[in-house]
Amino acid sequence: MSIDAEISRLLDIMPASGRMLTKIVSKPQQSKVIDAPFAPPWNRESRPIYINFDLWRRLPSGQRDLLILRATNRLINIRWFKPDVNQLIVLAGTIGLMVETGQGDAIGMLIAGGLTAISIRQIWRDNKSVQRELDTDEAAIKVALRRGYTEVQAAQNLLEGIENAAKLEGRSILNFTELIRAQHLKSLANLSNVDVPEKIN
Repeated sequence: MSIDAEISRLLDIMPASGRMLTKIVSKPQQSKVIDAPFAPPWNRESRPIYINFDLWRRLPSGQRDLLILRATNRLINIRWFKPDVNQLIVLAGTIGLMVETGQGDAIGMLIAGGLTAISIRQIWRDNKSVQRELDTDEAAIKVALRRGYTEVQAAQNLLEGIENAAKLEGRSILNFTELIRAQHLKSLANLSNVDVPEKIN
Protein backbone atom coordinates (compact mmCIF):
# COMPACT_ATOMS: atom_id res chain seq x y z
CA MET A 1 0.00 0.00 0.00
CA SER A 2 1.34 3.41 -1.00
CA ILE A 3 0.79 5.81 1.91
CA ASP A 4 0.33 8.80 -0.42
CA ALA A 5 -2.20 6.92 -2.56
CA GLU A 6 -4.13 5.77 0.53
CA ILE A 7 -4.18 9.29 1.99
CA SER A 8 -5.50 10.59 -1.33
CA ARG A 9 -8.21 7.88 -1.34
CA LEU A 10 -9.20 8.69 2.24
CA LEU A 11 -9.44 12.41 1.45
CA ASP A 12 -11.84 11.58 -1.39
CA ILE A 13 -14.07 9.66 1.05
CA MET A 14 -14.18 12.47 3.61
CA PRO A 15 -16.88 15.14 3.56
CA ALA A 16 -15.66 18.52 2.28
CA SER A 17 -15.61 19.98 5.80
CA GLY A 18 -13.36 17.12 6.88
CA ARG A 19 -10.87 17.83 4.11
CA MET A 20 -10.77 21.50 5.17
CA LEU A 21 -10.49 21.02 8.93
CA THR A 22 -8.44 17.84 9.32
CA LYS A 23 -5.07 16.55 8.19
CA ILE A 24 -4.06 12.88 7.86
CA VAL A 25 -0.59 12.27 9.30
CA SER A 26 1.42 9.05 9.10
CA LYS A 27 2.59 8.09 12.59
CA PRO A 28 4.22 4.63 12.47
CA GLN A 29 5.46 4.83 16.07
CA GLN A 30 1.99 5.00 17.64
CA SER A 31 0.37 1.87 19.06
CA LYS A 32 -3.13 2.86 17.88
CA VAL A 33 -4.26 2.06 14.35
CA ILE A 34 -5.93 5.49 14.07
CA ASP A 35 -6.01 8.33 16.56
CA ALA A 36 -7.94 11.58 16.34
CA PRO A 37 -6.98 13.49 19.50
CA PHE A 38 -9.57 15.76 21.03
CA ALA A 39 -8.93 19.22 19.59
CA PRO A 40 -8.81 22.25 21.90
CA PRO A 41 -10.97 25.24 20.92
CA TRP A 42 -8.05 27.33 19.67
CA ASN A 43 -7.09 24.65 17.12
CA ARG A 44 -9.74 25.36 14.49
CA GLU A 45 -7.75 24.24 11.45
CA SER A 46 -5.69 21.20 10.44
CA ARG A 47 -6.85 18.97 13.26
CA PRO A 48 -4.62 15.91 12.88
CA ILE A 49 -5.74 12.32 12.33
CA TYR A 50 -2.77 10.09 13.06
CA ILE A 51 -2.60 6.71 11.29
CA ASN A 52 -0.15 3.85 11.78
CA PHE A 53 -0.17 2.65 8.17
CA ASP A 54 1.69 -0.57 9.05
CA LEU A 55 -1.40 -1.60 11.05
CA TRP A 56 -3.91 0.26 8.87
CA ARG A 57 -3.09 -1.76 5.73
CA ARG A 58 -4.16 -4.95 7.54
CA LEU A 59 -7.77 -3.80 7.66
CA PRO A 60 -10.17 -4.32 4.72
CA SER A 61 -10.99 -1.13 2.81
CA GLY A 62 -14.60 -0.98 4.08
CA GLN A 63 -13.39 -0.94 7.68
CA ARG A 64 -10.76 1.69 6.84
CA ASP A 65 -13.43 3.82 5.18
CA LEU A 66 -15.70 3.81 8.21
CA LEU A 67 -12.87 4.37 10.69
CA ILE A 68 -11.66 7.45 8.79
CA LEU A 69 -15.22 8.80 8.44
CA ARG A 70 -15.73 8.27 12.15
CA ALA A 71 -12.46 10.01 13.08
CA THR A 72 -13.27 12.91 10.76
CA ASN A 73 -16.76 13.37 12.18
CA ARG A 74 -15.39 13.24 15.70
CA LEU A 75 -13.09 16.18 14.98
CA ILE A 76 -15.41 18.35 12.91
CA ASN A 77 -18.33 18.00 15.33
CA ILE A 78 -16.57 19.07 18.51
CA ARG A 79 -18.89 21.60 20.09
CA TRP A 80 -16.86 24.12 22.02
CA PHE A 81 -18.91 27.07 20.85
CA LYS A 82 -22.65 26.53 20.89
CA PRO A 83 -25.31 28.61 22.64
CA ASP A 84 -26.18 26.84 25.89
CA VAL A 85 -26.03 27.43 29.64
CA ASN A 86 -22.41 26.29 29.99
CA GLN A 87 -21.28 28.58 27.17
CA LEU A 88 -23.05 31.54 28.78
CA ILE A 89 -21.47 30.75 32.16
CA VAL A 90 -18.01 30.55 30.56
CA LEU A 91 -18.59 33.90 28.88
CA ALA A 92 -19.97 35.52 32.04
CA GLY A 93 -17.18 34.01 34.15
CA THR A 94 -14.49 35.23 31.75
CA ILE A 95 -15.93 38.75 31.67
CA GLY A 96 -16.31 38.68 35.46
CA LEU A 97 -12.72 37.49 35.85
CA MET A 98 -11.45 40.38 33.69
CA VAL A 99 -13.53 42.93 35.62
CA GLU A 100 -12.50 41.56 39.02
CA THR A 101 -8.85 41.40 37.94
CA GLY A 102 -9.04 45.06 36.88
CA GLN A 103 -10.49 45.94 40.28
CA GLY A 104 -7.99 43.75 42.14
CA ASP A 105 -10.76 41.86 43.98
CA ALA A 106 -9.15 38.51 44.91
CA ILE A 107 -12.41 36.86 46.07
CA GLY A 108 -14.30 38.01 42.98
CA MET A 109 -11.46 36.73 40.80
CA LEU A 110 -11.58 33.37 42.57
CA ILE A 111 -15.35 33.02 42.13
CA ALA A 112 -15.32 34.10 38.47
CA GLY A 113 -12.34 31.86 37.70
CA GLY A 114 -13.99 28.92 39.46
CA LEU A 115 -17.24 29.33 37.51
CA THR A 116 -15.31 29.49 34.25
CA ALA A 117 -13.25 26.38 35.08
CA ILE A 118 -16.32 24.34 36.11
CA SER A 119 -18.18 25.27 32.92
CA ILE A 120 -15.20 24.48 30.69
CA ARG A 121 -14.89 21.10 32.41
CA GLN A 122 -18.59 20.39 31.74
CA ILE A 123 -18.23 21.30 28.06
CA TRP A 124 -15.17 19.00 27.87
CA ARG A 125 -17.14 16.15 29.47
CA ASP A 126 -20.10 16.67 27.12
CA ASN A 127 -17.78 16.38 24.12
CA LYS A 128 -16.24 13.18 25.52
CA SER A 129 -19.47 11.50 26.67
CA VAL A 130 -20.62 8.05 25.56
CA GLN A 131 -23.69 9.62 23.93
CA ARG A 132 -21.42 11.85 21.85
CA GLU A 133 -19.46 8.75 20.77
CA LEU A 134 -22.70 7.05 19.64
CA ASP A 135 -23.78 10.21 17.80
CA THR A 136 -20.38 10.31 16.07
CA ASP A 137 -20.76 6.70 14.91
CA GLU A 138 -24.19 7.53 13.46
CA ALA A 139 -22.82 10.65 11.73
CA ALA A 140 -20.08 8.53 10.11
CA ILE A 141 -22.69 6.03 8.89
CA LYS A 142 -24.76 8.86 7.36
CA VAL A 143 -21.73 10.04 5.38
CA ALA A 144 -21.04 6.44 4.31
CA LEU A 145 -24.57 6.25 2.85
CA ARG A 146 -23.53 9.02 0.44
CA ARG A 147 -20.47 6.94 -0.47
CA GLY A 148 -22.51 3.95 -1.65
CA TYR A 149 -22.81 1.95 1.58
CA THR A 150 -26.11 0.77 3.03
CA GLU A 151 -26.76 1.50 6.69
CA VAL A 152 -26.28 -2.20 7.54
CA GLN A 153 -22.99 -2.42 5.60
CA ALA A 154 -21.66 0.79 7.14
CA ALA A 155 -22.59 -0.25 10.69
CA GLN A 156 -21.06 -3.69 10.20
CA ASN A 157 -17.83 -2.28 8.74
CA LEU A 158 -17.49 0.19 11.62
CA LEU A 159 -18.20 -2.54 14.17
CA GLU A 160 -15.61 -4.87 12.63
CA GLY A 161 -13.17 -1.98 12.29
CA ILE A 162 -13.42 -1.25 16.03
CA GLU A 163 -12.93 -4.92 16.91
CA ASN A 164 -10.07 -5.54 14.45
CA ALA A 165 -8.27 -2.31 15.35
CA ALA A 166 -8.30 -3.41 19.01
CA LYS A 167 -6.75 -6.75 18.03
CA LEU A 168 -4.06 -5.07 15.93
CA GLU A 169 -3.27 -2.83 18.90
CA GLY A 170 -2.77 -5.93 21.06
CA ARG A 171 -5.92 -5.45 23.13
CA SER A 172 -7.87 -8.62 23.88
CA ILE A 173 -11.00 -6.80 25.07
CA LEU A 174 -12.76 -3.57 24.17
CA ASN A 175 -13.03 -0.77 26.71
CA PHE A 176 -16.40 0.21 28.20
CA THR A 177 -17.21 2.90 25.63
CA GLU A 178 -16.22 0.62 22.75
CA LEU A 179 -18.49 -2.14 24.13
CA ILE A 180 -21.45 0.28 24.26
CA ARG A 181 -20.67 1.46 20.72
CA ALA A 182 -20.33 -2.14 19.51
CA GLN A 183 -23.75 -3.06 20.93
CA HIS A 184 -25.36 -0.05 19.25
CA LEU A 185 -23.68 -0.87 15.93
CA LYS A 186 -24.82 -4.51 16.18
CA SER A 187 -28.38 -3.22 16.47
CA LEU A 188 -27.92 -0.93 13.43
CA ALA A 189 -26.38 -3.82 11.46
CA ASN A 190 -29.31 -6.10 12.36
CA LEU A 191 -26.97 -8.42 14.27
CA SER A 192 -28.76 -7.94 17.59
CA ASN A 193 -32.25 -7.04 18.80
CA VAL A 194 -30.80 -5.40 21.92
CA ASP A 195 -29.81 -1.75 21.65
CA VAL A 196 -28.44 0.69 24.18
CA PRO A 197 -30.86 3.09 25.95
CA GLU A 198 -32.04 5.99 23.80
CA LYS A 199 -29.99 8.49 25.82
CA ILE A 200 -26.86 7.50 27.67
CA ASN A 201 -24.33 9.60 29.60
